[in-house]
Amino acid sequence: MTDEEGSVAQRSEAVVIVGGAIVGSSIAYFLRELGFAGVITVIERDPTYQRSSTALSAASIRTQFGTPVNIHMSLFGAAFFRSIRERFGRDADIGFVERGYLILGGPEAVEARRAGVEMQRGEGADVAALTPVEAQARFPWLNVEDLGVATTARRDEGWFDAWSLLSLMRRGARDRDVSYVEGNAEAITVAGGRVTGVRLSGGGEIKADWCINAAGPASAAIVRDLGIALPVSARKRTVFGIKTPLERSGFPMLFDISGAWIRPEGEGFICGIAPTDDNDPDATGDFEPAHALLEETLWPALAHRIPALEQLRVERAWAGHYEVNTFDHNGIVGRHDEIENLVFATGFSGHGVMHAPATGRGIAELIVHGGFKAIDLSPLGFGRIRSGTPLHETVVY
Repeated sequence: MTDEEGSVAQRSEAVVIVGGAIVGSSIAYFLRELGFAGVITVIERDPTYQRSSTALSAASIRTQFGTPVNIHMSLFGAAFFRSIRERFGRDADIGFVERGYLILGGPEAVEARRAGVEMQRGEGADVAALTPVEAQARFPWLNVEDLGVATTARRDEGWFDAWSLLSLMRRGARDRDVSYVEGNAEAITVAGGRVTGVRLSGGGEIKADWCINAAGPASAAIVRDLGIALPVSARKRTVFGIKTPLERSGFPMLFDISGAWIRPEGEGFICGIAPTDDNDPDATGDFEPAHALLEETLWPALAHRIPALEQLRVERAWAGHYEVNTFDHNGIVGRHDEIENLVFATGFSGHGVMHAPATGRGIAELIVHGGFKAIDLSPLGFGRIRSGTPLHETVVY
């Protein structure tokens, strides 16, 4: 097919994106950027986004991953964040604080973590390993008595305002004639081995030449009737906003050995910890903060690592959902292996917001060009789910 023939075909094609939060809106935005001229419809069941994973996330970005493709997605995302004003205007701002994560490890982890740093550096991340003495010299408030290693990045890591990013992406898509429809995608209709449309629960069906499942924690339910077992589940994560006498200046996004994390936010800090595996069920519909985590697990861990945190005051708490890929904690990105016009962009297991720009670009390339160009996202394809060959992400929080 020539470029001209492809352009003619795309002008008559209709893309339906199920899920209008940051991943779905990024896909819509990049489709237009790459010149897709057909109809683009985004179905979003909650246009307020009050309970979306995007709006409730801790909104951070890191290059310290165990899977090379995730590193490249983060590098793309960080570059995108730095170009926000060039893309959306001089008043555009997502509050990107480019400050490295500080990820701690015990003495038993030194060899593996240093090997991980070498791999990350080989993939283009500016990451360094610190001894406990070096870590304490840089962060005097840190208790290093049981540490063996700390790793951090000099660039391409930090945090940002997810709501501002979503607002810009959504506006950028709508300004380019992308339609947002309020509704609940009840089912995907298939005929002759191809998606033909998306049926809404209130009645009606939207025609689709391409259907992109970017529905986050709800993505498995949407394809269940097609006999597709998508290993994606909603898992609740609670975030606590605290005040403490600890100095915020220069404070990184800290991940402790215990799994506890903390970073500055506003005039205080936000922090959290995942529940244990045996207390982490599917949380569909459950947005009640797990207050018990603070006193039972999180506060003791933080106070051990940062003695100044023995004094803190909780000011607020909220819970959001990770769309956890229980198979290997990596995103599922690309075409279904049998229904080729059904495309997945889900299962990111907590790193969907940071990887939304790279995912949006990749899915747009897949539709416009027939394959990935900027980053090879094929390792994240659905085929590994079918064949039972996981691509495990080892750096998970």
